[in-house]
Amino acid sequence: MSTSESRSHNVCPLELIQQIIGGKWKIMILWALSENTRRFNELQKLFPEITQAMLTKQLRELEKDNFIHREVYKEVPPKVEYSLTSLGKEFIPIIEQMSNWARHNYDSLHK
Repeated sequence: MSTSESRSHNVCPLELIQQIIGGKWKIMILWALSENTRRFNELQKLFPEITQAMLTKQLRELEKDNFIHREVYKEVPPKVEYSLTSLGKEFIPIIEQMSNWARHNYDSLHK
């Protein structure tokens, strides 16, 4: 189920963001796109553990939730690039804060 399909106006803001970024790979995908616009194959190379189907699913959900933009170029062979939307860019400092917190508390978290 898409995160946007499961939303209602009465959802707590924390529950809403958990629905949006709750996928196993979403935060890592957003982080990778914060550095550069990337093609699908580039993302697959960055995350070799992710299946093609799962990467496609996570990208579609992030696009539907307006965190990323998918640009299709009418070329042969077809070219598709993914980049952050303004909403996605606005979320990057939050990911940075989460990363800093995890780094600071790594020993306590990794027992």
